[in-house]
Amino acid sequence: MNQPVITRHRFDIHRRELTVIEKSHVTPKMIRLVLQGPHLQEFHSLSPDDHIKLVFDQDGAEPMMREYTPRAFDLDTATITLDFAVHQAGPATQWAIDAQVGDSLKIAGPRGSAVIAQDFDWYLLIGDETALPAMGRWVEEMRAGTKVTTLGLVQDRAEEQNFTTAAELQGHWLHRADPTDPAVAVDAVADLPCPEGRGFVWIAAEAAVAKALREYFLTQRNHPRDCMKAAGYWVNGQADTSIKSID
Repeated sequence: MNQPVITRHRFDIHRRELTVIEKSHVTPKMIRLVLQGPHLQEFHSLSPDDHIKLVFDQDGAEPMMREYTPRAFDLDTATITLDFAVHQAGPATQWAIDAQVGDSLKIAGPRGSAVIAQDFDWYLLIGDETALPAMGRWVEEMRAGTKVTTLGLVQDRAEEQNFTTAAELQGHWLHRADPTDPAVAVDAVADLPCPEGRGFVWIAAEAAVAKALREYFLTQRNHPRDCMKAAGYWVNGQADTSIKSID
């Protein structure tokens, strides 16, 4: 019997208060924060594209929450790493810009993990700035010899990142001015060859871009629907909105 391509796991949701212990810039427009807290020793995240909620209290109102992907976590040191793409500043981005060592942040989750099988012959990962934390974690956690191609959609050369991995990585970058334009992304993937064998395609970007890329692989490459995952990590013009799975 064939194993499922994606297995889903559910977790009890816990809120945790963490403290910033390190702050740096990965690139000019990507802030990295390392946070620590004793309750992280019970933290669960089985998939690189898991999401947690960042919780921002408001006086006399319900807290604001924003979703972010853990870039890394270490149970031994009880730390979690979060990367923040600096764009039009909402509450999470502005908090990251202003954050200093010693500041606190509340997080919740993840609610669960969707774990993609590791038995594919190759993987193709496509994502914009908001997806680079998931892409980087995935590539760095891959087993030695895994064939993986990445396409990062970023503003310019300064926003390219380096991933350290034992996998056989072919990294590509597309510099584009408009992160909501599907056409330039589709043109870029058209130039990417898919290796022989059974492969998995992962896409995460602005919702319209992710949808167009998914449609391209379905119709132009005849890639199997069940060997692909596409998500809109953000929706143009709609704050705090995402589409977890584009079907």
